[in-house]
Amino acid sequence: MTQTATSPCPVRAVLFDKDGTLIDFQKTWGPWAVRAIRDLAAQTGHEAAQIAQTLQIDLATQMFHPDSPVIAGTPDDLVELLRPYMPTLSSREILTRITPAEGDFQLWPVEGLAAMHATLRDAGIVQGVVTNDFESETLRQIEDLGLSGVFDVVVGYDSGHGGKPAPDGCLAAARALGVTPQATVMVGDSLHDLRAGRAAGMRTVAVLTGVATQADLAPHADVVLTSVADLPAWLTAQGDA
Repeated sequence: MTQTATSPCPVRAVLFDKDGTLIDFQKTWGPWAVRAIRDLAAQTGHEAAQIAQTLQIDLATQMFHPDSPVIAGTPDDLVELLRPYMPTLSSREILTRITPAEGDFQLWPVEGLAAMHATLRDAGIVQGVVTNDFESETLRQIEDLGLSGVFDVVVGYDSGHGGKPAPDGCLAAARALGVTPQATVMVGDSLHDLRAGRAAGMRTVAVLTGVATQADLAPHADVVLTSVADLPAWLTAQGDA
């Protein structure tokens, strides 16, 4: 891990991205995306390889490329990417077609997730989620992960504050938690997460459980950690936990 900056303001809140931060992005969404692409190709007559190229995912390995627009994009972004393959459908119909149903995918939580959350809770640090996914889907997945009692606020891209990299969702979450941005850390696996946190005036922590590399993330983060499991130790080193 590489530390790049510290701050004298004690941390009172931590905000987490979801996919790639709390959940292993490739293991959770790679297999589902490949199945969805093959189904879409069969339904529309397009080549699966062409759709996969648009989404920047390898059909053989079932892994997204680092520059895939899916990684940090919103559902609306995904609709626009796939619109050429479903030109006769409305945005709502496309969104319905590509939204995974419960049971269509397996969530892969990052190792050490529950212990990390418990350590922060015991240190008096409140926690929230700011994601570019739907708020309702995020709440359902949090419940499936057994973390329903962990987060005091969940902000999705459709919660009324827009999506990352704009800072509005992060700022709204901090307000809901009753903390200042300066006392808040934003944790994420993508540049969207880090740019949103920085623009909100928060400290930013990057994790390597998504697709981006340390070289990609380090210039935009106060620290790069292997995963959120390392967060309590970093906070302790800062005197915050």
